[in-house]
Formats: sequence, C-alpha cells, structure tokens
Amino acid sequence: MPESVATRLERHVIKPGLCIGCGACVACSRGGEMRYTDTGPVPSFPAGEQLPELAIEACPAYRLNYPDMYMVHYGRHPENWLTGIAQKVWTGYAADESIRRAGASGGVLTRVLIHLLETGRVDGVIAARQGVPTPAEARAVICHMTAEVLECAQSVYIPVSMLDILRQLEPGKRYAITCLPEQSAALRKLQAGGHPQANQIKYVVGPYTGTALYPAAIRAFLRSKGIGADDPITSLKWRAGEWPGYLEIKTGSGKVVRTKKVYYNFLIPFYVTHASLQSMDFANEFADLAVGDAWSPKLEAQGGGHSVIVTRTAEMEAIISEMHERMLLALQEEQPLKASEMHGHMLDFKKRGGYLRNRWRRKTGRAAPDYGYRPANVPTSRIFVEIVISGIFAVGRTGIARWIVSHIPERIIGPLFDNLRKGWKAASKPTKRKGLSDFRVVIGGEKA
Repeated sequence: MPESVATRLERHVIKPGLCIGCGACVACSRGGEMRYTDTGPVPSFPAGEQLPELAIEACPAYRLNYPDMYMVHYGRHPENWLTGIAQKVWTGYAADESIRRAGASGGVLTRVLIHLLETGRVDGVIAARQGVPTPAEARAVICHMTAEVLECAQSVYIPVSMLDILRQLEPGKRYAITCLPEQSAALRKLQAGGHPQANQIKYVVGPYTGTALYPAAIRAFLRSKGIGADDPITSLKWRAGEWPGYLEIKTGSGKVVRTKKVYYNFLIPFYVTHASLQSMDFANEFADLAVGDAWSPKLEAQGGGHSVIVTRTAEMEAIISEMHERMLLALQEEQPLKASEMHGHMLDFKKRGGYLRNRWRRKTGRAAPDYGYRPANVPTSRIFVEIVISGIFAVGRTGIARWIVSHIPERIIGPLFDNLRKGWKAASKPTKRKGLSDFRVVIGGEKA
C-alpha cells in the first residue's frame, strides 16, 4: 500500500528537520494546523487525514523544481539566476516620511500594500505581524485597513507560517500577500495546481531574505543582558528607530533593551534556521515585487532607509511606475548588475553555499531539498570557505555553544562578533565574489 502524503511529509520533511513552516501543506488540508515551537511552526494533521498530492508537490523543503516553476509561471528561465527575472530594478523609499520611518527598509513594501488597498486592486492584505498572539511571537494576519497594514510594517526575523491562512480567505475576494522566498515559490505551485484560495492571491510581494532565527534566540539574547525567563516580554521590535535599526525589547519589570542590528547578529551562528541554510533563493524570485536593503555606502550615508526594488511582472512594474509618477515612491532606476553587487555576499551564501550544504547533507545520508538545478561551477577555494562557514554553524548549534554565548554579556559579544564579521567578510570577499558575476547553472539532477 503506498504511503500517504502526510506520512511522506513526516518522513522526508518534518522528521529530518527540513520543514520551513510555510503552511502550504496545511492550506491543502481540512483539519491540519501549524503548531508553533522553539524551532518555528510545524504542521500537524489529524490521524487518517488524506492530503492531496499537491500538499507535498508544493513543499519547498522537498522537491520544488525552480526551473520547471519558472517555465510554468513566467514562461521562460531567467537570464540572471542570481536575482531572477526582472522588469526593472530601482532604489528608493516611501515618499511619506512616516511610512518610511515605520518600515524596516525605506517602507516600500508597506507603501505598496497600502496603495493596492486604496486603489481597490485588492480587498485585503496578508502580512506577518509581530506581537500576535503574544509580544514575543508573530503570526500572519489579514488586513483590510491602512492602519492594520502599518502595524505590520516592521521586519520579523523568526519563522512565520504564511500560507495556512489561505483557508480563511473570503470567497470572491482578492488579496495581496507578503511572503519569504520559499513561501512565494510554494504559493506559485499551489496556484499552478489549481488551489482555489491560492488563486485568490492577486499580488505576491516580499523581502530579500538571508537568515532567520529560531524563536529561542530571543531568550538567549535576554540572558546575555542578564534578564531571566521570569521577566515577561511586553514588546519586541526587530528594527526599531533609524535605519538600519536596532532590536528593542521591553519587559514586564520595566526594563528596555536596545541594541544595534549589527550587534544582535551574533545570534545567527547559534540560532540560524535550517531553512536559511538550505534555501538557494535570496531575492524572492517568485514574488511580483521583491525588496531588499540597499547596502550602498552612498545611500547609507544619506540615512532614512533605502531599498532595492525589483519588479518581476509588467503589471507590477506599471504599479510601481504609477506610484513614482504620483510621488508616492521616490525612485531611481538602477542597472541590475550594479544593484546585485549590493548583495553579493548573501547571493553567494544562498546560490553556491546553499547548494554545497544540501549536497553535503545528501552525501552523508541526510535529507535535503532538491531545487532542480545547481551552479555550473563552484571554485575549490569557495568550497574551502564553505567548510569553515558550515563548521561554525555546526559548532554554534550545539547546546554547550548556545549556553556559553547566552552567558557572555551582549556589550562584549555584540561588538566582538561585529568586528569578527567584518574581518571575515573582508578576508573571504575575493573568494566569495569569484565567478559570481558570470554565475551560470546546470538544470537537472544533482551532480554525483
């Protein structure tokens, strides 16, 4: 008797720890739900539930074939496999200063979502909101008013299930949704498979996404500040204040913790999600609109927050141009290659690093997702760099390493990690950028 879809998901995705918690499989179920744990959301199904084949076909941690999806969704493969298909690439920000300051990176996504609502292009917006159901947690919510969208303006760096909410959509209504890269790809597979609620999504927008943290990182950070688990979190903002922002946590005892984004990044080697390491999609390749921080010395010096903005469809490009003409967005068109150089480090981390990490998992008998393509060439020097990177992550996720780092004061570990990070990036930059400008792929099976 063939295995059920639920059993296959459990054996190939959930048990090996590959699940990214996107909720696509739950969106295909009748009685399933997402359970939130210290390692993010995980699907759970009642005994005997018969899931459709689409539930596993859409799973981005299983065998979601990117080249095939490109042909189905766009009708062609991208010329640039680093950043995907692009109509135009811009840098800019929301012209409304209050929206710009409220957002994590120029407020572009927030302003676009509000515009889609105000112009009647959609009836609702699905976005992740920090503070639901508790201050330390985050969930997907459906917004119908501008004020509700503004409440979702901040970044969220812990996993949030976005697709299981599809079951709550009102028939006949149109929606926009914010998705991380793998969630966008899974949604496109659901749409191609005829999922009725998925096809109520008219626009998919989302951020460039490098690394996310398991929820347990929050308490580890507070321990490094000398705050115990008996002091409840009453407010959490990942990127409060002036761009690039700082982590701000308020507790029941009245304590307020603020630390620069570049300082709390020390948590990454210890609490980075498996999804961050296995994904090969940084630029949100299946979003109609993809937005990332504009890491440019010139733009950073101006302050206020700037974004790289990529439109992937003619319709979305028309919307962005309309907003530019109406002075809702302040934009400057960029050359795609120039814009991609702002994120060369993370593009390499995903496209070549993700491939190597998945390949090594398979070679050691562990499960790993197959995205249907691989880099045509990875320099030997880049392989050695990845050995170092993966070694750091392997040590960092051990219990003893997490215990040690949570007991080192943040005022020490934060600046120390930031200096080590800058030194490592400078030392590894020539190797990690080598061959990246001429990045090519091989479509098909995994190299032996």
